[in-house]
Amino acid sequence: MAQQVRGVVARAKGEPVRIETVTVPDPGPGEAVVQVQACGVCHTDLHYREGGINDDFPFLLGHEAAGVVEAVGEGVTEVAPGDFVILNWRAVCGQCRACLRGRPQYCFDTHNARQRMTLADGTELTPALGIGAFAEKTLVAAGQCTKVDPAASPAAAGLLGCGVMAGIGAALNTGGVGRGDSVAVIGCGGVGNAAVVGARLAGAAKIIAVDVDDRKLETARGLGATHTVNSRSTDPVEAVREATGGFGADVVIEAVGRPETYEQAFYARDLAGTVVLVGVPTPDMRIDLPLLDVFGRGGALKSSWYGDCLPSRDFPMLIDLYRQGRLDLDAFVTETIALDEVEEAFERMHHGDVLRSVVVF
Repeated sequence: MAQQVRGVVARAKGEPVRIETVTVPDPGPGEAVVQVQACGVCHTDLHYREGGINDDFPFLLGHEAAGVVEAVGEGVTEVAPGDFVILNWRAVCGQCRACLRGRPQYCFDTHNARQRMTLADGTELTPALGIGAFAEKTLVAAGQCTKVDPAASPAAAGLLGCGVMAGIGAALNTGGVGRGDSVAVIGCGGVGNAAVVGARLAGAAKIIAVDVDDRKLETARGLGATHTVNSRSTDPVEAVREATGGFGADVVIEAVGRPETYEQAFYARDLAGTVVLVGVPTPDMRIDLPLLDVFGRGGALKSSWYGDCLPSRDFPMLIDLYRQGRLDLDAFVTETIALDEVEEAFERMHHGDVLRSVVVF
């Protein structure tokens, strides 16, 4: 029968979030109910609260999560009750043109639960990114559950559900960073610093971290950056070129999502280099680049959505690296908080005081 749990709900644009009673139905065909153990406070949740994604209020926030499957619906074979899983928002369909061409990481018809969770009065909730994990339990499509090693810390593992995977994937998957490459990362919040880690895992020879906050740059150096640039006082394009023999970086990852920083990324890359946009812009933003420069510099301009990851492939592999001590996911967990502290965590995130606040149940 349906269960009632506590969850963090955004009722209207710009209003502070609050704890509400949420009704979670029994899983239907292809669905699963997950007991959430930890959920990171991601900037995307703030975008939802501010109406920056859409206006389908009220939202059940939270999506960067790990937990244990409690129950599954008819026809579910990929997970079973008791499995420790990371939740993902790219549950591939297996049937769309991308999946049928062997590119499931670009699936155009990803799955969410068909049923809706509701408020106590029956008002339907829109779960953030189809997950809604700032709640003691949540209902998702079974394909949104990726089984991983249960020995992993839920607070660390859950971060692969969004931000850390986006950054690592921007380097490994989208950017194709290889051994000996030079990489610049512009913007060293959670996603950007994860890109630093991804570049290090790939064997990059030089990793140049760029930000306006010395605290974030210090963290980036601890995670593997070989050079740091405070762009508040130093021209980042010139600094990246100086660090790379005057040429520019082989791969530049823009993790801010602003026209100014994208232009810096474009000119900080080497000829035939690659720019990867993983920072999320707002709908009003535009870029203006000389088309001759786009043509004349060659290379590739790419966007990275969820780090072009395939959860079934990437999550278990990265958790294995974490368990082996080769990927320090714990370094991204700045603090653990209670469910009723999410609003305050948004404020700390806005001021750059944390890489990740993580709600632990």
